[in-house]
Amino acid sequence: MEPKSIVKGKVHYVGVNDRNKHLFEGMWPLPYGVSYNSYLIDDEKIVLVDTVDINFFEVYLRKIKLIIGDKPIDYLIINHMEPDHSGSIRLIKQHYPNIQIIGNKQTFGMIEGFYGVTEGQHLVKDGDELEIGHHKLRFYLTPMVHWPETMMTFDETDGILFAGDAFGCFGTLDGGFLDTRINTDKYWDEMVRYYSNIVGKYGNPVQKALQKLGGLPITTICSTHGPVWTDYIGKVVEIYDRLSKYEAEEGVVIAYGSMYGNTEEMAEAIAEELSAQGVKNIVMHNVSKSHPSYILADIFKYKGLIIGSPTYSNQIYPEIEALLAKILLREIKVRYLGLFGSFTWAGAAVKRMGEFAEKSKFELVGAPIEMKQAMKEHNYDQCYQLADAMAKRLKQDA
Repeated sequence: MEPKSIVKGKVHYVGVNDRNKHLFEGMWPLPYGVSYNSYLIDDEKIVLVDTVDINFFEVYLRKIKLIIGDKPIDYLIINHMEPDHSGSIRLIKQHYPNIQIIGNKQTFGMIEGFYGVTEGQHLVKDGDELEIGHHKLRFYLTPMVHWPETMMTFDETDGILFAGDAFGCFGTLDGGFLDTRINTDKYWDEMVRYYSNIVGKYGNPVQKALQKLGGLPITTICSTHGPVWTDYIGKVVEIYDRLSKYEAEEGVVIAYGSMYGNTEEMAEAIAEELSAQGVKNIVMHNVSKSHPSYILADIFKYKGLIIGSPTYSNQIYPEIEALLAKILLREIKVRYLGLFGSFTWAGAAVKRMGEFAEKSKFELVGAPIEMKQAMKEHNYDQCYQLADAMAKRLKQDA
């Protein structure tokens, strides 16, 4: 019987699942958990591709030994140095003291800094190759996807791309790891959320990487998070291509803060008119309830963004202010922006959000609205006018 760990030929999956962590990077919710993927090539030379979070080392080592027994590992390829993938380097080095670590110039400085490991280095440059028997590996540097040391390893023999974090997504692998053996439904939204939160700022480097790898005869993508992609390669690459170009669908995200319901009433009026004007994709996020990771994912999905904030101590509502900072950090491009807000005795939030509009370089649509205290007929009219302006702007692209 063929081992359950086989990806293809002599390549095995030796990754692990984290079903306990609540927040990835201490920030992003993991309702479906996350996998840390590592791969083992059992050839004339035995090669390990990336490692796993140190908390799972015993499970990880057992998986490795089930495949190779007591044989030594010749090479460890490090495509990405974030600790959820590099965390087991020092322990692997202790168990396999003669292992050669393959990485680029940026990699080795990080290995020394994180783990104090300075021996057994095998430096590779862009386009270098390594023959390990049946398999021939070639290395492609892909800096800033999404750290400076990131690279990818392509197995020219079987067409397998070991992609690091690229093409990854949140979600554990429940039973199987191949996309042909699992229900992939939950991963598509989690891929968008993973990209928008983790990689979102680095659209240009992702585009450069896609162009560099575009001509390769890829049959399998082995990312460090999520399923091994075989049947869905086209869909996965299309998602990353679209998101890294900041392309979006027709639709509107309404993100608002509201302490006592008045700003929320403005949001409801805007949404009602958007629907009446034929906009079907309307997503509403109360920032005091929706986690920003989901709001960011929707902003990556849809062209329209309407933000509402009450004035809070002469400032923007804190949760809205935090969201605006996250949007600016990701340098999202080509969005249409509407602004609204409310105040009781002195207005400031809408004016301050205007500064965000300038920094973001989003196209401002309609007139910003600032309501004093509670909704009145003219405020409803203003909300309808803002919605109408956004709907018309979106329809111009249809």
